[in-house]
Amino acid sequence: MKARIAFGSIIMMFVLTLPANAGGKGELQKHFNDAANKVKATENASEKRQILNESFQSMSKVLDKVQSSGLISNEDRVGINSLQATLKKNQDELAGNNGYERVSDVQLNDFSNYVVQNMEQAEMISISVVTLLLIIILVVLLV
Repeated sequence: MKARIAFGSIIMMFVLTLPANAGGKGELQKHFNDAANKVKATENASEKRQILNESFQSMSKVLDKVQSSGLISNEDRVGINSLQATLKKNQDELAGNNGYERVSDVQLNDFSNYVVQNMEQAEMISISVVTLLLIIILVVLLV
């Protein structure tokens, strides 16, 4: 059954490439928007941090799997590296690592909004449609 779903997903990638290009970036933003909504719905600051950190970690795992798949071009690797750098910067800022000041507990809701906006502005144009769809599929399956 899983093989059938995977095969169907691959076929859909090739059939729906143009609509996916418009919606694919939105799916990745949705991942972070969902996390931001969970953060805003939570009162405990440590839980807010955990939600954000898990969101960063799950997306990093997905991007690592895509890069190790061997199905992407060198241009896509550059785009994914850029996206991973943005994720790492956000994660460092959340935790106060690598020279960043730790996001205060009262600013976690605003930081979650910043992350969503930051991901909207991320350089994802250089990631091909097929790679973007592969990322979306892995996000759905792993998250």
